[in-house]
Amino acid sequence: MNWLPFLISGSFCQLFMVVEVPHHCDTSWILAVGPNLTEEEQLNLTLPRGPDGHFEQCSMFSPVDWDLDSILAYGLNHTEKCSSGWVYPSEQPPSLLTEFDLVCDRKDLNDIAQAIYMAGLLLGSMIFGPLSDRIGRRPVVLISVFLQGLFGLGIAFVPHFYVYMAFRCVVGASVSGITMTLLALATEWIGVSSRPNAVLTSHCCFAIGQMILAGLSYGIRNWRLLEIAGSALIFAFFFCMGLPMDCKWKKSWTWASFSCSDSLSFCVLKLKPEKEVKSGSFLDLFRKKHLLKVTLIMSCAWFVNSFVYYGLSLNVTNFGLDIYLTQLAFGAVEIPARFACIFTLQRFGRRKTQAVLLVLSGLVCLIITGIPEDQPVATTVLATIGKFAASASFSTSYVYAAELFPTVVRQTGVGLCSVSARVAGILAPLVRLLGQHHRAIPMAVFGSAPVLGGLLCILLPETCGTDLADDTGDGHPPAQVGAGAASAVGTWAASAGGAPWMCWGFL
Repeated sequence: MNWLPFLISGSFCQLFMVVEVPHHCDTSWILAVGPNLTEEEQLNLTLPRGPDGHFEQCSMFSPVDWDLDSILAYGLNHTEKCSSGWVYPSEQPPSLLTEFDLVCDRKDLNDIAQAIYMAGLLLGSMIFGPLSDRIGRRPVVLISVFLQGLFGLGIAFVPHFYVYMAFRCVVGASVSGITMTLLALATEWIGVSSRPNAVLTSHCCFAIGQMILAGLSYGIRNWRLLEIAGSALIFAFFFCMGLPMDCKWKKSWTWASFSCSDSLSFCVLKLKPEKEVKSGSFLDLFRKKHLLKVTLIMSCAWFVNSFVYYGLSLNVTNFGLDIYLTQLAFGAVEIPARFACIFTLQRFGRRKTQAVLLVLSGLVCLIITGIPEDQPVATTVLATIGKFAASASFSTSYVYAAELFPTVVRQTGVGLCSVSARVAGILAPLVRLLGQHHRAIPMAVFGSAPVLGGLLCILLPETCGTDLADDTGDGHPPAQVGAGAASAVGTWAASAGGAPWMCWGFL
């Protein structure tokens, strides 16, 4: 399995494109009557000062048609919002904030753009989930990677911010197609004993991608060049990536014969159909009682997990420490979080792991609400712990959901859970806007939801050590399996779309 597309996902690159910089209203109008004014004199005459003694960033004195002597004698008293744009430090590299004026009344566009990107993830879940069940996993992955690279490159040349948001929406949809479909391939091709390892490896690549992003953003401060660099990596992955054949879930198969040729270094696996498996549909997720419970609770778990994960991730600019170091720490902490899952999922099972991690991530956010604003180190440490728990919980959700849903509706079920997660991703940046009323409100919301979701997970069945269910007819968890090799063969055989089926590879 090739996890390279996970390295550059584009989920958090906007964080480094909208870094806060000093700014003030453009008051160059006064230079028409006082061309010899210094910058300090110009600002003293045209900008009001706030309670802290600094110039206001979003208001200015109203322009007048007086001469300079009258302005100096009487001063300016009436204020208004910036009407001629803003002025930024000349040494500041081009960023989304400076190029599209994402300040003052336009400041909320930053979070709205993040929400639109998350809406793209939702759109991708709705499109690529069912599509991969119809045309196969491999074509969907290749299409998604190509779209991500193409529109990511297009973002570097957009002339308007609204075009930027539209392109980011397409990138989000392609990212969703990649993550969901590679998950399905990993689950369907690998046996029970290695199933969590394969999925969690993909998530480790995602964490490494966050660290790479922090390094790229630190070295490339021009946002357009940063987009070009990231898109170039995506295109490199597109041409270098190798994927296995797709799985066609139409029939269940049993062994007929197995032969190997040492001289040619390949094997031929001949299978024969054992029984017809009735195909499933989206409605089966709600028509059957046991699937309804799984669908509702897992959708809720994915929702709250995504809610707290993105709530913490998108807040790196507000924790008070260097944004590049914070992002590096956030990416680094995900790697041990993913590997810790490999142990906890096998030792304690899926249900307990999911519930405990969700509750822990929520409690950390609730504790952050009580940390004073002048304690950025304590806040960042707690946020890192919360990111650890949320990341581990997210990996658990992928493994758990893939095992709970039967084969014939697995991708549809996981897609529905992903839709739920994407809705939470859309809401997360919008909830951050509540911080305008009180800084503790967003973290209180982000903390309460996963605690409730974690408690609901206790009602789910345990799937640790069980084989994948083929159809929707059984109301109980799949039976325990024997050796990992037998499970792998069973999963492999069940994925075949015809017989004989040839698998080429080194022995």
